[in-house]
Amino acid sequence: MAKNSSLKSTIAVSLNNYLDAGAIVAGASGLSLWKNYLGLSELHLGWLNFISANCLGAAIGAIIGGFLADKYGRKFIFTYNLLVYMFGVMLVMLSTSFPMLLAGFLFTGISVGVGVPASWTYISESSEVNNRGRNICISQMSWGIGPMFILLLGMLFAPGGYLFGWVENIATSILGTDADVNAINVFSSRVVFCSLFIVAFIAWNLQRGLQESAEFTAQKTQEKKNSLFDNIKVLFQNRIAVKTVAFLATIYLSWNLVASVMGFFQPHIYESAGGMTNEYANMLSCISWLVVVLTTFVISFLVDKIAHRLFYVFGLLCALSAWLIIVGVGVNSIVWLWVFTILWGINNGCSVQVFYALWGSELFPAKFRAGAQGLMFFIVRGLSALWGLIFTYIYGENGEGFTIAAYCMIALLLTSLVVGFIGAPNTRGRSLDDITKERYGDNY
Repeated sequence: MAKNSSLKSTIAVSLNNYLDAGAIVAGASGLSLWKNYLGLSELHLGWLNFISANCLGAAIGAIIGGFLADKYGRKFIFTYNLLVYMFGVMLVMLSTSFPMLLAGFLFTGISVGVGVPASWTYISESSEVNNRGRNICISQMSWGIGPMFILLLGMLFAPGGYLFGWVENIATSILGTDADVNAINVFSSRVVFCSLFIVAFIAWNLQRGLQESAEFTAQKTQEKKNSLFDNIKVLFQNRIAVKTVAFLATIYLSWNLVASVMGFFQPHIYESAGGMTNEYANMLSCISWLVVVLTTFVISFLVDKIAHRLFYVFGLLCALSAWLIIVGVGVNSIVWLWVFTILWGINNGCSVQVFYALWGSELFPAKFRAGAQGLMFFIVRGLSALWGLIFTYIYGENGEGFTIAAYCMIALLLTSLVVGFIGAPNTRGRSLDDITKERYGDNY
């Protein structure tokens, strides 16, 4: 595939990352508004996180989507999956009760999970040897642009924001001038989710026109017709594959338990523990995602030329520094919250997720490449769902347990740093076929 062609397909598929992170942050940016509108408790918020694109919804989708992508192709996922996403987003847009809101988060999360393994696999398989890391970074940039743009909209449309008057006019024209103030305020979140619906529709049309992965097509012409369960069985019977799943799941899980909480609760933490307004909290979170995009942009020029381990360690050291500062200084200082925000943004731009996506698509053969990623994504997001519920208890109603939660974050980040440093593979500048033959022999 020509370089321009791989870049074009990478951009089209990377919109799934925009929609993944965008769905998480869209919920986060309006969390306080939905809480006030529907009279929700912190436990309700924990359940929203539990079944969302951040956790269980994505976990369920990933285990299904990964193996479907290996059985029926990457293009099969791109053709149908975003229809489910649009349905879920529409449910959120129209929600008037907690069960309806919960269902919208669930459908959106399932779609995110289905799309992620196929997307990362397709990007890797359609890339040239010397720009595979760059293309994964482009995908990561989309993961940063989504939240940045969504938080910007959340800030502008939030009560007191520059464009809230426009939102208020829409709300009163639908609900009437005597509508409850909380019902009017939550319309800012409805508008944000509407923007995700529009992007999903554009992405769906772009992805339907993509060609099937050449590597997947070649693999299917060489092997007998296996059932979906045969592909799952092959994965679990291969000792190298199982060890690789354990390594990648460990580094990604320990980092993602921290990142998932930050992705969903960051603005809420700024508001409840830091005493900020909803508008300022969204603005600060938006700055963090801008740092993510800028960092990933710089890394994209270097990741195929410099040892991956160096970037991996650098990103986690920034993350650890951020949380150590917060533990040492607290969350009530605006200056140190800014430092925390920037350091966490650098970590996300050079994050474990970049290398999980890269190594996850490199270290498995095409036969079960997407399925293995789906399995790991299921493990990570599923356990993140449980952690999200536990975190709400540790954190407390008003952030009184924030320091204890922060120490948990530091321990998790240290785990990811040590395991990743020891086990980082040497795959830079090598073809997928070469890596597969070295690890699995000629039979794969």
